[in-house]
Amino acid sequence: MPVLQNVLAAADTLAARTGLRRFRTSPERLIDLARRQARCDDFGGAPPLDALRRLLSACEQEASLSLFGQFALRWDSLRFLGNLLRLRAQESRSPGLLTEPIEKPIFITGLPRSGTTFLHRLMLEDPVSRAPLVWHTIYPCTESEPDKSIRQVSRQLRGFELLAPDFRGLHPITAESPQECSEITAHVFRSLRFDTTYRIPSYRRWLDAEGQHDAYEFERRFLQHLQHRYGRGRWVLKCPDHLFALPELKAAFPDARMVFVHRDPLNVLLSVAHLTEVLRRPFTRQLDRIGIGRQESARWLDGTARMIRAAREEPFAEPIFHVGYRELVGDPVGTIAQVYRHFGLELDAPTRNRMTRAVAVHPDGGYRHDAYRFEDHGLDEAVEREKFADYTRFFGIEAEPPRAAATPARHAA
Repeated sequence: MPVLQNVLAAADTLAARTGLRRFRTSPERLIDLARRQARCDDFGGAPPLDALRRLLSACEQEASLSLFGQFALRWDSLRFLGNLLRLRAQESRSPGLLTEPIEKPIFITGLPRSGTTFLHRLMLEDPVSRAPLVWHTIYPCTESEPDKSIRQVSRQLRGFELLAPDFRGLHPITAESPQECSEITAHVFRSLRFDTTYRIPSYRRWLDAEGQHDAYEFERRFLQHLQHRYGRGRWVLKCPDHLFALPELKAAFPDARMVFVHRDPLNVLLSVAHLTEVLRRPFTRQLDRIGIGRQESARWLDGTARMIRAAREEPFAEPIFHVGYRELVGDPVGTIAQVYRHFGLELDAPTRNRMTRAVAVHPDGGYRHDAYRFEDHGLDEAVEREKFADYTRFFGIEAEPPRAAATPARHAA
C-alpha cells in the first residue's frame, strides 16, 4: 500500500477511536456556506436541496466513508454549489448567454471500456469539434488566468493518483483532457458519477425513479456558457451513463445525434468493475469487490437492454449510428469517416491526417490492458455470457478471447 494510503488509513483509525469519524453534513449548511464563499445567493431558482439531501443521506447511511471520503464529498458539494452560483452571476451579467444555440450535438455512449473514450478523443482531432475539458468542469467560471486553473487541476489529479496509483493506467486524463458529461450533471447532484464513486444504492434507486430531466437541462445550460466564452463549434460529448437517460437527453437536445459503441460485454465487465474498485478505494472504509461485480453486471445488463430498445425504436431525429469495437480498433479513422458520412459531415484530408497521427502516437489510447478473473468480483463467466446473450445476438457481437489468454488489444478501452 502506498505511503499516503497508509497515512490516511491511520488517520481514519484514529478518527474512529476518538469519535470523529461519524459523518454528518447538513445540506442547508453547505448551501449557506457556498453562498458566503461565492459572495452571492442567487441560484436562478431554488437550490438543488432535495437532490443534495438524497446524496448526503445515502453517503452517511451506506457508503462507509473514510475520513478522506467525508472531506472529498464536502469539497465536491461546495464546489458544485459555488459553481452554480457563479454561473448564475455570469448569466445576470450576460443575458444573451442563454440564447446560445446548441445545434446537433453528437453524443457517444455505450458500455464503458468499449472504446467510447478512444473514439471521442479521435473525433476531437477535428478542429471544428468541441468538448468540455476536465478543468472546465471543475472551475467553469474562470474568466481570467485559465492557466492558473489548469495548473491547479493538474496538481489535484497528481494528488488523486497518489491515492489511487492504478487510476492513470485505467483512465489516463490530464486537466486538458475531454471530460465525461456525468461531471457536468453532478453540479445539480443528479449524476451516476456519485454512484460510481460511492456505494449508495438508495441514491441510485431514487435517481432512476426521479429521472434526470434537470440534469440534462443543466448540461445544455453549461454548454451555452462554454460556447459563449470560447465560440461555436460542433459539440462532441461522451458518457456511458447516457444510456440510462435517453428520453431526458432527447428532451433537452431534440436534434442530438447518437453514436452507440458495442463490445463483447464479458471483456467490459471485469475492467469496469476494477475501475470502480480503484475509484472507490480512497473514499471508503469497506470495499466490497463482490458487491461491485454484481452491481456492474446488473447495471450494464440494463444498459444493453436500453440500447436494444433504442435501436428498435430509433427515438432520435436521425438514426443512431452503431460502431463495433473490433471495427473501431481495426480501422479507427475509417470508422470515424463512416460516422461523418452517416450524419452528412465532411471529413477533410487535414483532419484525417491529424487523426492518423494521433493513432500512431497513442495506438492504445494510453490505456493499460490487464487480465482480470471473474471470481475476483463474484461473477461466473458462463452465467454472464448467457445473461448478455440477447445483446450480443441483437447487435451481432462476436465473443472476444478471454483477456487473460489473449494478446492485449491494440487500441483503447
